[in-house]
Amino acid sequence: MNNIIEYISDNMISIVIGLSISLLVLFVLFLINLFRLNKSIRNYNQLVNGISDIDIEELLMKINRDVDDMNRDINLMEQDISNIRTKLAFAIQKVGFIRYNAFDDMGSQLSFSIALLDAFKNGFVITSIYGRENVVSYGKPIKDGTSSIPLSAEEMIAIDRAIKGEYIQ
Repeated sequence: MNNIIEYISDNMISIVIGLSISLLVLFVLFLINLFRLNKSIRNYNQLVNGISDIDIEELLMKINRDVDDMNRDINLMEQDISNIRTKLAFAIQKVGFIRYNAFDDMGSQLSFSIALLDAFKNGFVITSIYGRENVVSYGKPIKDGTSSIPLSAEEMIAIDRAIKGEYIQ
């Protein structure tokens, strides 16, 4: 026992320095853990969103149900979008228009042809011929960009403009 007391008294400064360094390291570790604890508390409060007396398991199950509901809604919306895209392919998407003088003695380009086509180049072309005494209008079906009925040059131009996306004259 005397040896221990002698050793302590001979190395008192070294022991005090060692204990001071150990105390400083423990204090730094305490501060780090305090910072982590505060961060965990903030994350927990954000997770429960201010709800008191809540069970984390209950909260996670509720969140899981909400995510399942959202996934179901997203799948329904994707199906709706697919159906709309299918239907839209058959809607009029391409328009071609041309104005012209059907007769040499007429001015103001009062005659016209307009082609209305879907994504598959199917649709119709409407032509209106303006004359001094009367106006004649007629339509012709278009399938794959052509018609089984003979087309005038202006109707072909209207169809070509519709296919190319040229809307103006």
